[in-house]
Amino acid sequence: MWADQSEVIPEVVILRLPLYARTLAVLAYEGRELVSSQELGERLHVTPAQIRKDLSYFGRFGKQGRGYNVRRLLQELRQILGLDREWVMALIGVGRLGRAILGYSGFAPEGFRVSAAFDLDAGEVGKRIGPLVVQHVNELAEAVQRLGIRIGIVAVPASAAQRVVDILVNAGVRAILNYAPADLRVPSDVLVREIDPVTALQSLTYYLKLQPTEQLVPLQMLSAPGLFRTEP
Repeated sequence: MWADQSEVIPEVVILRLPLYARTLAVLAYEGRELVSSQELGERLHVTPAQIRKDLSYFGRFGKQGRGYNVRRLLQELRQILGLDREWVMALIGVGRLGRAILGYSGFAPEGFRVSAAFDLDAGEVGKRIGPLVVQHVNELAEAVQRLGIRIGIVAVPASAAQRVVDILVNAGVRAILNYAPADLRVPSDVLVREIDPVTALQSLTYYLKLQPTEQLVPLQMLSAPGLFRTEP
């Protein structure tokens, strides 16, 4: 059913798919059997045509005049996104941010498991955080092979980020979630997603400064910038 994967799918389309899946999961929880592209669009502040175009990259899922089967479409999107299996992850950096990430309960239900934690500071090595014992980053390459780690989460200071990323890449990790405020250099086959709260806040203040303080900025303008433009 899926489209030919040799076709280049715009990245912005891939970024929208988890939002569609999240909304469908809510609808399934509500007991809904069917949903139209019109209703999905209203919930996500996107046109029905954009939803249909995004989904068309992967096949035909709905019936005209009837809409989409909620559970079936959710299952298809989870398979497309690779969420029908477990992904093993490693966390590098067990400071305050790293410990908060380890304590986050939202990973496991979606198939993401942090199976190892590492740090550069010898003073942190050997400490137990929940079920994990912190290892030195020098042990990372061996752990990647032994545990089948596919994703690295980087939560170290900016000055150490490139060193840590180089170790991950050399160990064979090709997907990295980066919390460090640093511009990373990686090979073209390595995927990096940046999470930087400061730059996110700076983009918010751009909109805030344009309006009187008593006037609210439209939520859809700020919730997912760029994800719902009409062209992929």
